Amino acid sequence: MPLPAQDARASRTPANTPRFVPDLRRHRRVPLKLAGRFMREDRREYPCELQDVSVGGAGIVSDVPVKVNERIVAYFEHLGGLEAIVTRAYRDGFAVQFKITPHKREKLAAQITWLINRDAFPDEEERLHERIGTSGRKARLRTDENITIDVDVLDISVSGASVGTAARPPIGAPVMLGDFKAVVRRHHGQGLGLQFEETHDIEILRRSLL
Repeated sequence: MPLPAQDARASRTPANTPRFVPDLRRHRRVPLKLAGRFMREDRREYPCELQDVSVGGAGIVSDVPVKVNERIVAYFEHLGGLEAIVTRAYRDGFAVQFKITPHKREKLAAQITWLINRDAFPDEEERLHERIGTSGRKARLRTDENITIDVDVLDISVSGASVGTAARPPIGAPVMLGDFKAVVRRHHGQGLGLQFEETHDIEILRRSLL
């Protein structure tokens, strides 16, 4: 395609259009820098930094030399722990292939998509619906690992909620707040920001959660 046509198409794309990165499904990596650490087979842990990632694998920056075919567990901010095998080692790091379940792969795709779009959607713009304070009323939060956590409901809207908790499920993780399906969209000083999978009548939310 001639360059002018490419430029014209790019100019019609809004600056804050979400990138859903369909190529994640074909394991094309996208740049994403996150602080982390990794554990080797001898269970020793070392600091590292994520450089790029897909649902299939990642490039990792580290001063620690590793061996090809070595099994590691990498932990990254917002992504949690990921089992992997080293496929290539180079001067300032190494590449890995993830060894994760299809369910974990689905979660990882959602987390990556959110992380590469988060700068385009600051918290103020994400709050599209009026939030109603709840004076920290109690509710139950259940993770997809079937762990139940008592949380304080800080505020709610028809599309989401903010809850107070020390727990930090990964960004993009599916959860249940009471009887309502939701996704973890952010971590904040008091707990979690959740987005419901669909909007709900505020009165139904009041009766069910409060």
